[in-house]
Amino acid sequence: MGGITERVELMEPTETGTPRRAASYRTMTAFTPADEERRRGVRRMKLTATGLLLFVAVVYVVAKAAGNAGAGAWAGYVAAAAEAGMVGALADWFAVTALFRHPLGLPIPHTAIIPTKKDQLGVSLGEFVGENFLSGDVVRQRLRAVGIGSRLGVWLAEPEHADRVTEELATALRGALTVLRDSDVQAVVGEAVTRRANAREIAPGIGKTLEKIVADGGHRRAVDLVVARAHDWLVLHRDDVMGAVEGGAPGWTPRFVDRKVGERVYKELLRFVTEMRDMPAHPARGALDRFLSDFAADLQSDTDTRARVERLKSEVLGRGEVQDLIASAWTAVRSMIVAAAEDERSQLRQRVRAALLSLGTRMATEPKVQGKVDNWVEGAAVHVVTTYRKEITSLITDTVAGWDAEHTTRKIEAHIGRDLQFIRINGTVVGSLAGLLIYAVSRGLGA
Repeated sequence: MGGITERVELMEPTETGTPRRAASYRTMTAFTPADEERRRGVRRMKLTATGLLLFVAVVYVVAKAAGNAGAGAWAGYVAAAAEAGMVGALADWFAVTALFRHPLGLPIPHTAIIPTKKDQLGVSLGEFVGENFLSGDVVRQRLRAVGIGSRLGVWLAEPEHADRVTEELATALRGALTVLRDSDVQAVVGEAVTRRANAREIAPGIGKTLEKIVADGGHRRAVDLVVARAHDWLVLHRDDVMGAVEGGAPGWTPRFVDRKVGERVYKELLRFVTEMRDMPAHPARGALDRFLSDFAADLQSDTDTRARVERLKSEVLGRGEVQDLIASAWTAVRSMIVAAAEDERSQLRQRVRAALLSLGTRMATEPKVQGKVDNWVEGAAVHVVTTYRKEITSLITDTVAGWDAEHTTRKIEAHIGRDLQFIRINGTVVGSLAGLLIYAVSRGLGA
């Protein structure tokens, strides 16, 4: 059943000293059918305890009358037992009643304990829970006794459980990527890449890489490709090359001379490129090797060269096209991850599933892994309870403080009142036996 919310208006002082009304709300849990049944049980036990009190009172009156009429010594014993039973019953009735309300409606001190001390009881309960249940040693001992690492490993090693965890992780990943705004992530990615690139000088690294490539001859394939493409281009664009040479000749030279010069230049250029393509030991290749080696050394040690590379890097990174390219990488990565998370047969999900199964098997069989997991869980739990102990216990304190006093009293009485009525019954019986014993001892000693 739902709860009942009661609106309570309080008077709060303001900064100017003028009180104002402040509304607070106290939530009360409604009585359930089970609570109503308990209340009926309490009423029955109250009638029983009260009936027993009336019974011993009647016995006392009858015994006293019989004793006055000369019925014999037994009347004294019965009267003493009944009298002590009444005292015990009345004392226990007072004690039980004082827990929940003022006996006979009289404002006797230290009565109606639950409604008047409800908030203090809540504070005490919160402190008790904090000291005895939320201490680091208690939490660590309880978790160590459970053996979370081993149990979790056995559970996770089952394929259907690994499939379930994989599905939940995929769902969480898709949700997280959906919530994130592309513009925010792109800005973060772009700023991170740019900051990292600006923070490190790239010239020495490029120089070392180039030096290794030249030393291993890795650049020769690139040279072969360039000269081969250059040869093919010259063959296909003969007229363009000759036209360019003729167009650059002085205007006073004869036209046929310009053509002869163009043909000569073209043939020499084609011959040079052909020889360079076909001769691995061509002098131009050696010159290129020396140039690359010198450039690699300058990138590592020459201050001016390194500075020029850094300026070029900054100019390239500062261009809008480069920033857009860096930022757009997030869109591609997100699409790829979302697609992999949605596809049950994707490598991402298959690898996650395999990793979970492997982790579960190791946790179930390897004590070292179990110990690591247990220590991690214990450390996390101890950190939470020690760091947020006050917040956890305040939940108890604030909840109890928010309960309505009268309703709370009736609720508690419905749960424990039946057992408390047995105290009244026991008090009557025990009091009667104690009175009988005292009276018998007194008579035996001649008192």
